[in-house]
Amino acid sequence: MPLDRSLIASNLMSYKLYVRPKMHRLYGSDVRASKSKHQQNVHDLLHVLFIHGINSTWNMAKLNTHRRFGVREQEKIYRRLLVGRADKRKRSDGVLDNGLVFREIDSKTFAKYRLTLFGILYCIEVLQPSKTEYDKMATQYSFLVPKIFGRWEEIKSILGDDVYNLLILSKGIYLNNLQMAHSENPLYELMSYVHIKYSRNFESMIEDDLADQISYWFYTYLLHVHPEKLKKILNSDGNLSQWYKEYFSDAKKYYAQRLYAMQNSDIFSNT
Repeated sequence: MPLDRSLIASNLMSYKLYVRPKMHRLYGSDVRASKSKHQQNVHDLLHVLFIHGINSTWNMAKLNTHRRFGVREQEKIYRRLLVGRADKRKRSDGVLDNGLVFREIDSKTFAKYRLTLFGILYCIEVLQPSKTEYDKMATQYSFLVPKIFGRWEEIKSILGDDVYNLLILSKGIYLNNLQMAHSENPLYELMSYVHIKYSRNFESMIEDDLADQISYWFYTYLLHVHPEKLKKILNSDGNLSQWYKEYFSDAKKYYAQRLYAMQNSDIFSNT
């Protein structure tokens, strides 16, 4: 399990506006598009971690069934990709520096690596995993997003194949969609509050909080596309239901306060 996951992320709006475009520029935005050798190696590394979770570079090299080199040479490539390299007094950042992978140390001070939440979002969008690969990822990273990946099989039993529609979320769709303001459900308000609640975390955020933000985002999205199935999911788990009800209540309080501020504003009192 992770030893220290403090302040290794930022919020979802930061991911959408800055992190995601930067990763597209560095590593590519479509698995089907032509890629440089460096980009292909990064995709291979991320794919291994997506499916197999926390691993050492040696195991990552062995688990890569598409490697073009021996295990030892492949491990050297992965090490360089993770930590970056310096050539002619110029240093290039590694995948660790760019926030897609997190380095962990076990009791024997042996380095192991896993995807961050941003790394998972990037992989979902760019690598376009199969259903089987989604299932494996959810198992490996259930500790990271317990309210989604930790309940994956139960959610899948209710949503069916719609559970794999995370591509919409990884692209940031619905995060700031004004069309939701016309919905009969309070979708616009609830989805906006996903950002308002964590607006102070644009530059730094505890990963557990980011996991909660993603979970609020996921379940509010379900309110938009499958409201009855959302009710069934929430009703099947009292703790999950209470967690989302508290979010709903916090949002109501926030908007009530903003309405009070509007009603009591004296900006036009002298006109």
